[in-house]
Amino acid sequence: MTSFLAARRDARVTLTGSRAATAYGDHVAGELAATVSMAEQIVVSGGVYSIDGAAHHGALAADGDTIAVMASGPDGLYPAGHRHKLEQVSDLGVLMSGMPPGSAPSRHRFIARGRLLAALSSATVIVEAGARSGALNVAREAHALSRGVGPITDPITSATSAGTHLLLSESTAALVTGSHDLAALTIGRQQAPARTQGFGTGQDLDAPGQERPGRSL
Repeated sequence: MTSFLAARRDARVTLTGSRAATAYGDHVAGELAATVSMAEQIVVSGGVYSIDGAAHHGALAADGDTIAVMASGPDGLYPAGHRHKLEQVSDLGVLMSGMPPGSAPSRHRFIARGRLLAALSSATVIVEAGARSGALNVAREAHALSRGVGPITDPITSATSAGTHLLLSESTAALVTGSHDLAALTIGRQQAPARTQGFGTGQDLDAPGQERPGRSL
């Protein structure tokens, strides 16, 4: 773990988004994670279903390094449906938690997890996020830390991209259309402190009770 955390912050990129993502979103997350890995950067994500899972999978498939930040204690793997993949991340990368052993995931612990996801990297990419997605909290925290924030967008009619469109409308994020935009976010990008309004407060839909059985990493 020491080498992962000792790496320069610009060597880490957070990829996160909705756990109710589309097949397109999952595909893009995996491809971006592979691109990040091939650039010898570390993929940081939250270990849950859909976008986060695709990001970890893409990094591991490219023989890259990845960090999964959990909302539970270090002795608990959440969600249970991702136990196998989280164990794989533990073997080949890092499982991280800011909670003491025995802690069960809860809404406020997911919010705390979001702060870690934002703080660990020089850039945060939101692949897909609904208007109430907890991924918007990660974007808000990253912006407050003057880190690069880049959403991936989909058609304006897509509910899974309402949150990413919101980030762009607030003029506090830079559109990511490919690996070249991702590189710009991680190299010396500075942003003004976040405004008190904007970045609508996302409700963390990854919280317990929202688990969606059947989705796999």
